Amino acid sequence: MLCERCNKNPATVHVTKVLNDRKTEVHLCEQCAKYSEVVPAFDPSFSINHFLANLIDSVQDSPLKVDYIQATKCDRCGMTYGKFKQLGRLGCSDCYQAFREKLELLIKRIQGVDTHIGKVPKRAEYSLRIKNEIKSMKAQLNEAIQKEEFEKAALLRDRIKELENRFNA
Repeated sequence: MLCERCNKNPATVHVTKVLNDRKTEVHLCEQCAKYSEVVPAFDPSFSINHFLANLIDSVQDSPLKVDYIQATKCDRCGMTYGKFKQLGRLGCSDCYQAFREKLELLIKRIQGVDTHIGKVPKRAEYSLRIKNEIKSMKAQLNEAIQKEEFEKAALLRDRIKELENRFNA
């Protein structure tokens, strides 16, 4: 696709604008995007590393930010938190623990949650669902015992045994 303005260079900047339920799309080359009013803050040097670094900064508390960036360092590889911000990637597996406090905030902000809830392979889906159901029912069983609801507890116990037998068979 060619640039809509100069019709010479390939369009590498694509802007979609929705205003009053009306969608407009503009496709420009880098040179035309720099001078376009449609793309006011176009920066061709933009990278995901800079984006994540700015996102990290926005999560942190201002007074502690400088101290944390300078003082926090991975014991294994020597990477500082400032270097991580600059590169956008960690140096080793121990960096996750060294920068855990800030990484948890960042991951939660980006992903919406801080625990993995990814996909399950089709062949493992059934067994995982059964395991989770058993785990949930055991929690319900303990709660029923605590409340002295023994009839409900007996039903849950029987259902758990049935699921475990079917799962182990």
